[in-house]
Amino acid sequence: MSVNYYTEDCDFTFRGKGKTTAWIRQTAQQEGWRMGAVSIIFCSDPYLLEINRKYLQHDYFTDIITFDYGEAEQHTLSGDLMISLDTVRENAQQFGVTFENELQRVIIHGILHLCGHEDKTPQDFDRMKALENQYLAVFYAANPESPTPRSTQNPNRKS
Repeated sequence: MSVNYYTEDCDFTFRGKGKTTAWIRQTAQQEGWRMGAVSIIFCSDPYLLEINRKYLQHDYFTDIITFDYGEAEQHTLSGDLMISLDTVRENAQQFGVTFENELQRVIIHGILHLCGHEDKTPQDFDRMKALENQYLAVFYAANPESPTPRSTQNPNRKS
């Protein structure tokens, strides 16, 4: 199926659609999932905060919220990744990477959630980080023209 890209409450043009879509498909396949419909919605902090309050009853900013609509029994990947570009920019600065690098990390983080990976316990968190790093390495190997991050390891990351 498809990966679609949208914006809400922000002015943003994502120039990496083709490369990112291919990478998402490859990741899903490597994780043993078939592609369903995935929407990536780029938005502002206020927009995502309202979603966080309304649907998750959380009153704080975050970089991504993942809504999973997939069929786990059939291993069909489907869902919405809602990404705050404001928080991604702040995190990129904090972690010393480019905005593009941080955005790719957040995207793969959401895709891994759709593949059934969690990050609530310390063990799950470490496993999620390892998978993010693994799939980011795949992305940068396939796209050498993309600016590679200074480090794919950051022990201070929370998401």
